[in-house]
Order: sequence, then C-alpha cells, then structure tokens
Amino acid sequence: VLVNNAGISRVGLLESMPLSQWEEVMRTNVTSVFLCTKAVIPLMLRRKSGSIINISSVWGCVGASCEAAYSASKGAVNALTQAVAKELAPSGIAVNAVACGAIDTDMNACFSPEEKEEIAEEIPAGRFGLPREAADLIWTVAAQSPYLTGQIIRLDGGWI
Repeated sequence: VLVNNAGISRVGLLESMPLSQWEEVMRTNVTSVFLCTKAVIPLMLRRKSGSIINISSVWGCVGASCEAAYSASKGAVNALTQAVAKELAPSGIAVNAVACGAIDTDMNACFSPEEKEEIAEEIPAGRFGLPREAADLIWTVAAQSPYLTGQIIRLDGGWI
C-alpha cells in the first residue's frame, strides 16, 4: 500500500501569486505523487497486487476561491488517480483518491476558533472531520478488492 499524503496550500488571489509559490504547491502536491507512485509501480507489478491511495481535497473536485493553486493541484491528483488506475487495473493494482473536506489537522490550524466555527456551520455534519476518520477510510479503501479503482471518494461530512 502506498498512501500519497503530501499537501500544502498558499492562500490568496491567483493574480497576486508569484510563480515560485505556484511551483512549490505543484511540486509538493502533484510531483510528489508522481514520483512516489512511479517508484512503487515496479514492485506492485511484480506482485500483481497493491493499492495506491492519493489524498486529495474537495477543492480538487469543485475549486476554492483564493486557493487556485491548491485546487488545481488536487484536481491534477484526481485526474492522475483516474489515469493511473486505468493503466494498473489489468495488473490487479487499485488506485483511488480520498478527497477530504475540512479535517482537524495542522493544515487547518491557521484558522481561528471563530473561523473554524463558521466553517463547521457550513458542514451538514456540523464539525470538522477527525484525522482518525480519514485514517479509517484510507484503511478501508486499501483493504478493498482491486475492482474498486479509479474512484475519488469524498470525506467531507456532506459539505460539498
């Protein structure tokens, strides 16, 4: 099992984003998935089994204002997931993505308690997801039949 879980965001308007920040987000969020996936494919092909799970974001499915680079990078992860799933399915290797919504992690520590409360009010579940809930879903997806492949599975409390 490979879980590609790298992710950074740079918040702000696209017009104000320097190219260096765009490239940093793409390198961290997309190129790392490419490199790690490429590295495990030969081993998984020899075994004719394996599961690759890419951690994405709901913003990769619908986009977020002031997070254009992050949204684009996670959208690229989703497309890469689906493309590589088609390549590896004949070899019994599953490739899926978990598109998380607001999860209570260090990445969201930038929000004040008041901002977190406002965001939570927008989520039908009424709260941020827990890291354990994400881990449980990743574990469940990894344990599935390789027939479950090419899927972008949202974990967002009904938010998006």
